[in-house]
Amino acid sequence: ISEAISDMAGDSPMNRLIQGDVGSGKTAVAAALCWCVVSAGMQAAMMAPTEILAAQHFTSLSSLLEPAGIRVALLTGSVKAAEKRKLYASLEAGEIDLIIGTHALLSEGVAFRDLGLVITDEQHRFGVGQRSALAQKGTSPHFLVMSATPIPRTLALMMYGDLDISVLDELPPGRQKIETYLIDSKKRVRAFGFVQKHLDEGRQGYLICPLIEEDETGLASVKEYAGLVKDCFPHASVGILHGKMKPAEKNSIMDAFARKDIDILVSTTVIEVGINVPNATVMMVENAERFGLAQLHQLRGRVGRGDAQSYCIFISGNDNEQTMKRLKILNSSNDGFHIANED
Repeated sequence: ISEAISDMAGDSPMNRLIQGDVGSGKTAVAAALCWCVVSAGMQAAMMAPTEILAAQHFTSLSSLLEPAGIRVALLTGSVKAAEKRKLYASLEAGEIDLIIGTHALLSEGVAFRDLGLVITDEQHRFGVGQRSALAQKGTSPHFLVMSATPIPRTLALMMYGDLDISVLDELPPGRQKIETYLIDSKKRVRAFGFVQKHLDEGRQGYLICPLIEEDETGLASVKEYAGLVKDCFPHASVGILHGKMKPAEKNSIMDAFARKDIDILVSTTVIEVGINVPNATVMMVENAERFGLAQLHQLRGRVGRGDAQSYCIFISGNDNEQTMKRLKILNSSNDGFHIANED
């Protein structure tokens, strides 16, 4: 925070990348900087790549900042037209201090009274053009770019050479190490039994598979896999989430999962970023060999968000020696930066 504030107090606009592992406190840094900018009489905008993530940031930042008198609003594609017009007018009049949204923030109607800080979350999901399009809605605003996908510093400098880099390399107090297991597909039934044990304790779980539709590789699609899961867990409520669903559908499934109306969420990697359900304590990833290590580490970060011990099971249908060696790195480390370097 102090690095960023000293940038913001300087002669030229801040351009800083904050890299931090899953749960390292990037949102807290963003909140502090928004508070500083708003206290100085300006506005802040935060752009996230998905509606789910934008809504989540809205919830957490509102609870941090509204008690300090900061007016926070949410703008996404699914906000109704009349509501949007009201938002646009309030924003331009300076009645909103912090607006959080998706690409919808880039719309023509979005204008600020005085934009002082632009934050983009999960920066690699946005193009450079999108980043600057939001900045152009202000007069040289400060820039904070956040990424939860740890990038080795050398690579970060190549990709974001125009940015100063801050690294958050610690986890918040009380976070437990997630127990990780790598198994072959023959042990799937036992793994399902393990998941059931967690459901019996009133917990929830994620089951991840790589594809939405059946293809020639013969890997199960999400819909087929969900059928198998329903057969294996006859007493559990099973939800499905994938990238081809409409935003409103995705949001209603995620809300149901957060409310504990869904016990098991069968999903593609659409949940890789930012989902926060503290009651979910078990994550199982099918065909783990088809994912990058950093991606698997992100998926693992969806559990272990409460105070209960959490578990992650990677199932690989491929016993190739090189594949197994690669996946074992996840067994030995919970440090996203180390994993990214290995990747």
